[in-house]
Amino acid sequence: MTALPISESSSASEAVEAVERWVEAVVPISWRTAAAQSPSELRAVRSPADYRRWYPAFAASGLVAPTWARDYGGLGVGNEVARAIDAVLSPLRLSRLNPLGLNNAAAALFSHGTEEQRLRFLPPIVRNEEKWCQLFSEPGAGSDLASLATRAVRDGDSWVISGQKVWTTWADEADFAILLARTDPAAPKHKGITYFLLDMHQPGVEVRPLRQITGEAEFNEVFLDCARVPDAHRVGDVNNGWRVSASTLSSERQMVSGSGSGGMARLGGSGAGRLISLARETGKWADPVVRNKVMRLWAQEQIRGWTNARVRAALSAGQSPGAASSIGKVHQATLNQQIQDLMVDLLGTDAIAWPAADDPDAMPRDVQGMMRSLANGTEGGTTDINKNILGERVLGLPKEPDPWKGKPWKDIPRS
Repeated sequence: MTALPISESSSASEAVEAVERWVEAVVPISWRTAAAQSPSELRAVRSPADYRRWYPAFAASGLVAPTWARDYGGLGVGNEVARAIDAVLSPLRLSRLNPLGLNNAAAALFSHGTEEQRLRFLPPIVRNEEKWCQLFSEPGAGSDLASLATRAVRDGDSWVISGQKVWTTWADEADFAILLARTDPAAPKHKGITYFLLDMHQPGVEVRPLRQITGEAEFNEVFLDCARVPDAHRVGDVNNGWRVSASTLSSERQMVSGSGSGGMARLGGSGAGRLISLARETGKWADPVVRNKVMRLWAQEQIRGWTNARVRAALSAGQSPGAASSIGKVHQATLNQQIQDLMVDLLGTDAIAWPAADDPDAMPRDVQGMMRSLANGTEGGTTDINKNILGERVLGLPKEPDPWKGKPWKDIPRS
């Protein structure tokens, strides 16, 4: 199967016609029918395994990342055509697999990678053939990421990496990782960091799961003991990794604000539309107080969507979303938690106990979503850190005083 006959010269109407023909020919009719009814109906007819088996057809079409060039696995279309394509696909709930590759790794490759790196890594990302994770946070470097201590030492044409990373989403499934490591301990903390692409399937890489409150092990800690990265897999200049990481961190904030390919499932729970249907199912929609709470959150979700659309448009145009990604991230962290809290309120006693309590799959999805949403204020940079970004870059407030600014990293106290 080849990419759709859509190009940068195609009009929005031509693209829509081509996508509609593709949907009718390639997307199973049972999926289309169920998607039009509800997420639960779709889950009943389309298992995750079914979707993974079908996904190569989606990837081959070029529709996974339509604004990317054809050489990278996309269609090379502009923003207007991409929005028209998305309008056709959105009701079908065709989620993009490999979100950390499509968002976080790709952002750095587009902004700072070489053409050889983009041709090597982007097509397998689109096809979900090589899954990615992000090795940034460390036990002593979370909110203050620039204080990271993982070391990279040059050894001929490669680098030897040693250290520990934590809170790494999907590290247990990943083939590659984007990695920040310190290459010059004598430089100030923001200046001596380099950005690498690490093969996870090699000696010296150990992944250990971290169990969450939901019973899942989505996060992991990763131990690196003399793992190796060829210099050809270094992104950007040596000691310039902090600048490279800005594109990744901005894209990550976009993703965890609900606007990336991770979607609402990545944040935990369903959106405000589920609140409306749940309120009706439970008979609580007749209560004007409940309706007011639901519609207030629904309105905020629309605002969040418009903000995210602005961020996506900037990214598609090759621009940095800047502080706008932090706006979406701060807003979504609070908003999603409020939505999930109201979800379990509407469930009533069903949110407290359920049959087969010893089976983690028996937990109602709305309860699981509420528990997962507790992480929203931390992932993608804590809410407090993102508020600092907004204060400094949007409101023009002075930066917090830092007595160690400009000092060598090796001389700075660390936990």
